[in-house]
Amino acid sequence: MWASLALSLVAVAIAAYLTITHYADPAALACPDHGVINCTLVTTSSYSVVFGIPVAVLGLVWAATMTALCLPAAWRSQAGWIDTTRLAAALVGAAMVLYLIYVELFDVGAICLWCSAIHLVTIALLAVILIGRIESPPPERQGAK
Repeated sequence: MWASLALSLVAVAIAAYLTITHYADPAALACPDHGVINCTLVTTSSYSVVFGIPVAVLGLVWAATMTALCLPAAWRSQAGWIDTTRLAAALVGAAMVLYLIYVELFDVGAICLWCSAIHLVTIALLAVILIGRIESPPPERQGAK
């Protein structure tokens, strides 16, 4: 429970940083901007915007949502939809990470260290949520033991 909250807050911090630099100056990212590791190339590519919305903003909304779903009260809630939504959101985040890694490697040809950091946090968050479900089954499955 606490690990998921901590990871969600780290995701919020990274996504907020990426969002701020997206609007202020993408070249200001604290990251190399040459060679294979090139945050500026990744964050300014055509793939950095989906339906007119910056991926960084989508990441920030996702991270804020995950933070709410990972609050201790949400973990203790008997409402099964919270657990289902938390798992579904974590899976969507992980799927997006796989897509973005593919785009970075094969379409853009560069890797962003900040993006990689949030990718790792997203996968770790999914793992923690899955472990939490094993250790404390959702309310609708608790009676099935």
